[in-house]
Amino acid sequence: MVWTWTWPGLLAAFSTVLLAALVLSRSAVLSCLLTAGLYLVLRLFSLEPAPVQRAQLVVQPRGNPARIAHRGGGHDAPENTLAAIRQAAENGATGVEIDLGFTADGIPVLMHDDTVDRTTDGSGNLNSLTFADIRKFNPAAKHRLWRDYRGEKIPTLKEAVLESMHYDLTIYFDVKGDADKAVAALKPLYLEYPRLYNTSIVCSFMPDVVYKMKQADRNVLTALTHRPWSFSYFGDGKPRYTSCWKHYFMMMLDVILDWSMHNFLWHFCGVSAFLVQKNFVSQEYVRQWSSKGIQVVAWTVNTFAEKMYYENVLQASYITDSLVEDCDPHF
Repeated sequence: MVWTWTWPGLLAAFSTVLLAALVLSRSAVLSCLLTAGLYLVLRLFSLEPAPVQRAQLVVQPRGNPARIAHRGGGHDAPENTLAAIRQAAENGATGVEIDLGFTADGIPVLMHDDTVDRTTDGSGNLNSLTFADIRKFNPAAKHRLWRDYRGEKIPTLKEAVLESMHYDLTIYFDVKGDADKAVAALKPLYLEYPRLYNTSIVCSFMPDVVYKMKQADRNVLTALTHRPWSFSYFGDGKPRYTSCWKHYFMMMLDVILDWSMHNFLWHFCGVSAFLVQKNFVSQEYVRQWSSKGIQVVAWTVNTFAEKMYYENVLQASYITDSLVEDCDPHF
């Protein structure tokens, strides 16, 4: 490693691990071995992030907080479509966030959910349908403005990239899973279109996705996405589980994940940005990440007042469902 570690934050993490190990094991030797093991893993396998200046140019490409259209701007046009990308550009977006999924025959396409039911007139799991199958579906069928978007098709990843580059939009590739497939789909696009290195970022809730992407191509900018309490609660605040023991077990996992994200996973994965649910962002939060060389991007910022706060006070980029009006979040 030739880059500088942010020792104060990591020292606190190691101290926490040591203390927790002492409490749980009651063995000083075992506790020290576990802490030393974590240190060695981070030292030997952590990936180097992109230069801070380059990351800054991608997250804030015009020197100001960026406005990123969530799923292409799913309130203003059918989500994850070419029409949404065009509409986002027309509405003044700086970039688009698009979701990567895979058909049964391995074609990378834009789709947020595991199934096509919510957004199209079709039905079934995306990974059980061929590309020919999904190409027959209408991704605008259930959108509030469906009459304005007749004839839309579910786009391939490459089609979406070309459309975004045509409108000079920064691209946030949101990868839900399938790390190996995602890397195999994205890496050739970066090689074919080198401008993506300075106009896009690969992000995921899954650290393995981010790590493997960075491992495959060290020049790609990456980001971890995080919503505290995501294991135990849905995005709308409703508990995921009715079983009491399962709910509290998941809450415990949430605490561990949150601590890991903020203390060492960002370092281990070599990320340049941290995408976090807006309710947990403050001036101090942005300052803490900035001191580590990490850009904060909040989601989903959907009211005019919130946007003014992010642009003028926090001076942080944000992801929004609409560029033209206030709206409820799209989960």
